[in-house]
Amino acid sequence: QVQLVESGGGLVQAGGSLRLSCTASGRTFSRYNMAWFRQAPGKEREFVAAVKWSGGTTYYADSVKGRFTISRDNAKNTVYLQMSYLKSEDTAVYLCAADAHVLQSSLNIRMVGPYDYWGQGTQVTVSS
Repeated sequence: QVQLVESGGGLVQAGGSLRLSCTASGRTFSRYNMAWFRQAPGKEREFVAAVKWSGGTTYYADSVKGRFTISRDNAKNTVYLQMSYLKSEDTAVYLCAADAHVLQSSLNIRMVGPYDYWGQGTQVTVSS
């Protein structure tokens, strides 16, 4: 069992930056692929970014590529999402997720289905 707790959300002006953190319980954090998804009101949950268990491979949605950076610190059981040049369309609840399938494909790692554990989410609001 893994519990995920997000933090770092808030209100920021367009063009600003935020760093989200997700801290996991348990001793096997380093064996999980980790990802950030987001969900805006009335919209489906969408993939934002993911990092493989080793930390060596990252994936990004086209909408955030070049603006967001995902990273992880396995010693701290924490995954981060550094968000820069924020836009109003980035406003959403951001959720952290963990996937135990270390050989997950680059296609499936972008899907909601494979993720075994989810956090409660943290609100990010970007004012224009």
